[in-house]
Amino acid sequence: MKIIVTSIFVQDQDKALEFYTEKLGFVKKEDVPMGKFRWITLVSEEDQDGTELLLEPNEHPAAKEYQKKIFAEGFPATMFGVTDIRKEYKRLMEKGVKFTMEPTKMGEVTVAVFDDTCGNLIQIIQK
Repeated sequence: MKIIVTSIFVQDQDKALEFYTEKLGFVKKEDVPMGKFRWITLVSEEDQDGTELLLEPNEHPAAKEYQKKIFAEGFPATMFGVTDIRKEYKRLMEKGVKFTMEPTKMGEVTVAVFDDTCGNLIQIIQK
């Protein structure tokens, strides 16, 4: 068994698609109309056959509440791995990404956290 799709709640699918592709560099894999919303998945540019990230509308009240609460508490909704966190931090800062935590060494890893502008904090990590 392996993970093929994971999701993240977003407030606006179009805004999220733009942020995740234009700022972060992910590649759109699927974009299928599904009634009022769309099935939009993204993949890493480096692994286009890898795990897909679904931009899931936070339309359900429980999803909205969950997203709002973890954001308010400062918990990242998900984590992305990078090979050079300082280089990635600089690249994202130059693209206007707002960080809530700059690269910080924590034991064997270095982490940073940014706001995805769609209701989530995202953590990047270098092992």
